[in-house]
Parts: sequence; C-alpha cells; structure tokens
Amino acid sequence: MLPLNFRKYGSGPPIIILHGLFGSSDNWHSMAQELGRTFTVFCPDARNHGASPHFDVMTYHLMAQDVVAFMSREKLSRSIILGHSMGGKTAMVLADRFPHLVEKLVVVDIAPKVYLPRHLELVEAMENLDLNTCKTRRDLDAALSLSVTNPAIRQFLLKNVKRNAADHYFWQLNLSGIRANFDNLNVTTLPVKPVSIPTLFIRGGASDYILPEDERLIHSNFINAEMKTIPSSSHWVHADAPEQFVKMVKKFLSEQTEN
Repeated sequence: MLPLNFRKYGSGPPIIILHGLFGSSDNWHSMAQELGRTFTVFCPDARNHGASPHFDVMTYHLMAQDVVAFMSREKLSRSIILGHSMGGKTAMVLADRFPHLVEKLVVVDIAPKVYLPRHLELVEAMENLDLNTCKTRRDLDAALSLSVTNPAIRQFLLKNVKRNAADHYFWQLNLSGIRANFDNLNVTTLPVKPVSIPTLFIRGGASDYILPEDERLIHSNFINAEMKTIPSSSHWVHADAPEQFVKMVKKFLSEQTEN
C-alpha cells in the first residue's frame, strides 16, 4: 500500500481531516491553518484524489485502512478524526473497525446510510471536458460551464486540473477509478456494533444529506453523538460558514477534553 500524499499544520494533539469526493487536502488549507493554532493537523489526499496514488479498487474499508497505515507511518497512536462527506463515511468505518485509534470523531454532512448515486453527472462532465483544446483556466471554466452551471462547483472541480511537464492540462485525480468504484461510495457505513466514541455530526441547514429521519439511525449507532446544524449552509458546510464551523468543532473538542 503506497503512502498517501498529505499536508501538515500547527502543533498540539493530532487531528486528521478526511476530504470529500473530488476534493483534496488543498480544499482544507484555510481550515487546517485555523485548527493548527490548537492542533497538529494532518490533511491526507484520499486514494485516487489529489497527489495520492491511483488504485483500481476504492472502498470505505480500504480507505479506512489507508488512514491506519498513514497513522502508523506518522507514529500516531490515536487521533481526532474529522471527515466530510466521503471522508465522513471513511471516518465512520475507521471508528467502527479501529476504535482504539480514534480519540474523537467529527462527521460533516453525511449519514451512515445508503445514498442514491449523486454527482455521477459531474464525473461525466469532467470526462467530457477536452483539456487539449483549453489553453487557459478561463478556457477550462468556459468549457465546463456548458455542463456545470454552478460556478462554485466548477471551480471546486477544476482545482483537480494541473499542468504536466509539457505544459499540458491533465486531471490529477483518477476519474476512471472513481467512476469504476462509484457504487462503492454510496453504500451504508453502519457500524458492526454501536460506536461509543464521542462524536459530533455537523449538517448544513440547506443540505439534504442528513434528513430529520436519519437522526434516529445516527443516535442508535453512534451512542455518544450529538447533532449540530449550521443554518443556510450547503453540503460544503466548512466552506459556506468557516468561522461558525471551526468554532463549533473547537467547542466540541474542548468540552470533550474537559470531560
């Protein structure tokens, strides 16, 4: 198993941030800097994302094992784990299968349930983008706008476009690997037995990823969990309300430390 690419910030107790689908450690740079005032923050790129290795198989169990291997290489006996969306599901599997490694758990806008396939149209839009005809970032944005109308989502996706040594654009993430494993990313991550690790679920008030009826499922499987909502925030809660998000996370972690 090849090592994950990662960024490291700050000093203090360790916290590992696991990004979501199509994301990378870059997306959490500002948040990691802020949390780095109190913690040593590690932001790894998930397999098939960012500058991490590409693999044919991509499941939550394998991504959880990637984190275990990462912790071993960094000599972390335990860590706080914060995961958003796909990273949140990875974090839940890690807490279920390797509870001795998880000090506290923060899950951002995802529930441990089966989801209908989402964002497959974004994979198709990225696959259909002709990088060879684009000379500038503006060209990329204009071409992608034909299929992705939301400018914020376009910019999020285009962060994955890099230039190679020949000065040609390429997708850094493994699009074919993500597509081949897309069904694996929508499965349930219900624990084998209830997880007692102190857990904070944060949901976006304008997001439909965690519905009111999901709360019973969450509390029955994460028995030491609390639920917080950030009003008017989308699925990308930390990007929409960064100050409120970091304040909520720090409050939870400080209260748990005091207890």
